Amino acid sequence: MAAYALESGGKAEVTAVLRSNYDAVEASGIDIDSIEHGHDIKGWRPTAIRKDIPNVSGERLAPFDFVLVTTKNVPEVPPSVADLIAPAVTPGKTAVVLSQNGLNIEKPVISRFPTNAIISSVSYISTTEKAHGKILHDDADAQSIGPFLNPGVKALVAEDGARRYIAAYNAAGKLDIVFDADVRKVRWSKLLYNASYNSVASLLRMDTARMRMSRHVIDDLIRPIMKEIIAAAAACGVTDIPADLPEKVIRTDPTDTAFKPSMCQDVEKSNFMEIENIVGEPLREGEARGVDMPTLRTVYGLLKGLQLQIREARGLWEPEFEADNPYQ
Repeated sequence: MAAYALESGGKAEVTAVLRSNYDAVEASGIDIDSIEHGHDIKGWRPTAIRKDIPNVSGERLAPFDFVLVTTKNVPEVPPSVADLIAPAVTPGKTAVVLSQNGLNIEKPVISRFPTNAIISSVSYISTTEKAHGKILHDDADAQSIGPFLNPGVKALVAEDGARRYIAAYNAAGKLDIVFDADVRKVRWSKLLYNASYNSVASLLRMDTARMRMSRHVIDDLIRPIMKEIIAAAAACGVTDIPADLPEKVIRTDPTDTAFKPSMCQDVEKSNFMEIENIVGEPLREGEARGVDMPTLRTVYGLLKGLQLQIREARGLWEPEFEADNPYQ
């Protein structure tokens, strides 16, 4: 959907890197049923599609103005985001847009690309690939976009990069894409949903409507996690999260569908989950500042256990005792 939005406005040419759906898209293009762009888009293709990351210097390509990252962020499973995109990033030129969930996702990217603008995109969108190259877009594409603080890049340069990206993305004027310089507040605020509903749904394999119908899942798990996130955010200097936001977030999903958040869908497919940046990082930030976060601490331990099972199934973890393991 990002590729379509960027190209349909006429201000961008997109090279899309595809994985499992590459062959289908190469053969037949992309069919899109979108509530904002149209319900009968057939065989659409971006300017270019590839199976691999473009190597700008090795292939003598013109530098990219932006690299947009929409992958899951699983830092404990290589390759890292920075390693993945490195061939496409021209130092001092390419702005990197991280359209990913969680906290502190920018730190390793800034470390790797200290002279590049690093831009935050906090996205609220509902899309499903029903089959390879068959896209259903059934909830509005809304984003809050702003620059991460990168000591090696002047603030005005980073802000200009963010605003140019917005101008290209929403050139057609159909979408709710806004500039918001307070990146930390935006990301802590979205954690109210992601650290609670995503995590608990993954552990219980339960949709959000049933959580609300049960009452106790909200009272015993969802609401306590939200309170812990707000306390951790305040300890980190983000003190202006609206007081009514938890109640809005609790009721944000429709109750007439059995909607399961993305992390729950991942674990049901035995895919890796975005545990570290959505749960681990806010937990570490809060506890480092003396915030008691018992609910999130327990949820984090359980999720890491599930992730370990997935890693073992994929041959990325061997069940054996390490030399310094005290429990052998």
